[in-house]
Amino acid sequence: MKLDITIPTDLSEITLRQYKHFLKIQKSQDDENFLSAKIIEIFCKVKLEDVMQIKFNDSEYIVNTLTEMFEQKPNLVTKFKLNNKEYGFHPQLDDLTLGEYIDLDTFIGDWENIEKAMAVLYRPVVNKLKDKYTIEEYKVGRDAEILDMPMDAVLSSIFFLWNLGLDLSKTMMNYLDKEQTQALTQYLNSQPNGVGITQFTDLLKETLHDLKISLN
Repeated sequence: MKLDITIPTDLSEITLRQYKHFLKIQKSQDDENFLSAKIIEIFCKVKLEDVMQIKFNDSEYIVNTLTEMFEQKPNLVTKFKLNNKEYGFHPQLDDLTLGEYIDLDTFIGDWENIEKAMAVLYRPVVNKLKDKYTIEEYKVGRDAEILDMPMDAVLSSIFFLWNLGLDLSKTMMNYLDKEQTQALTQYLNSQPNGVGITQFTDLLKETLHDLKISLN
């Protein structure tokens, strides 16, 4: 049987909806062969019954190509098109409202609801002048429409926040002497659930680790 399969080679060709679909299956299955078939089905948009007709060597090549794709670390995606709308990354994170901050902080590491965090970070562009733009005001409950956003935007925004957190922690530590730094570290590590930058850092480390598709 001859199949024309388009294999994504860039994260911009994968949607958050597809990735969440795969994660849900991956959590409930540990059969390597079944997961390989589901990877091809979901990300190449091929019916499972047709996937089973692919030569084994070809299926291995496809799975390896897709796995390598998810090891990309894209630069921050500031804008993308979705449903004939242009979405922009929040241009002023320092101006987050309390509601925006709470939703971002709550859902940035929760893959079952991460679209709620993405709805804080990315919104339809309202006005644009050269490289500057403004985005729509934040509204709770609009996260469903962003499920089809590209994965390069999802991952790049997570890496951006991760690096931002590291930069902030380095800056803070530069103003503290060795004794103060040790005292602060001991305090942060003593908290039951972690606080501040330590909690955010640990959360993102775990999140980024889970991003890599593993069949083992």
